[in-house]
Amino acid sequence: MTELKRAHNFNAGPAGLPLEALLKAQVELLDYQGTGMSVMEISHRSKEFENIINEAEADLRELLGIPANYSVLFLQGGASLQFSMIPMNLRPAGASADYIITGAWSKKAVQEAQKLGVTHIAADTKESNYNRLPPKLDLDSKAAYLYYCSNETIHGVEFLNEPQPPDGVPLICDGSSDFVSRPLDVTKYAYLYAGVQKNVGPAGVVIGIIRDDMLERVPANMPVMLDYKLQATEKSLYNTPPCFAIYMVGLVLKWIKKLGGLTAIEARNKAKADLLYQTIDQSGGFFKGHAQVEARSRMNVTFRLPNEELEATFVSEAKKLNMIGLKGHRSVGGLRASIYNAVELSDVETLVQFMQEFQKKYG
Repeated sequence: MTELKRAHNFNAGPAGLPLEALLKAQVELLDYQGTGMSVMEISHRSKEFENIINEAEADLRELLGIPANYSVLFLQGGASLQFSMIPMNLRPAGASADYIITGAWSKKAVQEAQKLGVTHIAADTKESNYNRLPPKLDLDSKAAYLYYCSNETIHGVEFLNEPQPPDGVPLICDGSSDFVSRPLDVTKYAYLYAGVQKNVGPAGVVIGIIRDDMLERVPANMPVMLDYKLQATEKSLYNTPPCFAIYMVGLVLKWIKKLGGLTAIEARNKAKADLLYQTIDQSGGFFKGHAQVEARSRMNVTFRLPNEELEATFVSEAKKLNMIGLKGHRSVGGLRASIYNAVELSDVETLVQFMQEFQKKYG
């Protein structure tokens, strides 16, 4: 048997998965718990799959402390479909909703919301090229909800504390790229959702955590696949869900629990981010971080080199050393190291050593 070769995976998503979860899936790939079938082959109406989805929900509830008055949804269409589903389901006809724009993904959410009704921009940090959090918010006390993205994957800006909406205004969050990376208080949110392909599983499923009173806002005659209330009533099984993706989410959640839960995963993630940012800050300007210090993401570390030619060389030489995914998003350029839950401290240490040697060679 050849030795297993694993990349130092800094991809922004789909991203790396814990080796332990992948090995478990490998063992069960052809025969899931004596069924003689893969999870990809069993019926979503079977007792076996019902156990898979129920256990994944139970583990998520335990990790996040999700109260009983919240429903957990396993949805399809990616986080991008949520940009439309949220105003369709949760913004009453004629009402306005507040949006905070801190990067590419919250901007896309606004563009979809504007197609469907009145949308008010509570803040937009475009003038700073999305390198900071907004210093103030222009909030509507009668807004249907306040929407924000907790971590902007492309620009590397993260809210570590929730924005405060006016009393009675529900808070909605796109948590796709920092979901289950740290503890949080679910009760502060009316709806929290995340595409799982960064921290929790493979592409194909979105997890939604919605306060049950919000489901009463869903208008009649919604298309069934876009109807939060129907999805909650049907326990995400109205149609065939992304079975294998949900199975993998369950394995990753068990891995997080085994590590010690969200407090432990936060300490692990903070150690990785601190090491990488320290290397950037101590480079004398050779490496320059994009985000302001107080807004820095623990998940997506964005930085630049003195010129684009050096950045291309950096990516090329890193790839030869099995470090993958370090090129910045095409819309902003530069470099980006995504250091999600499954990235090990040893991966970041390898990257840091390369960065230091690269600076000696080209600085």
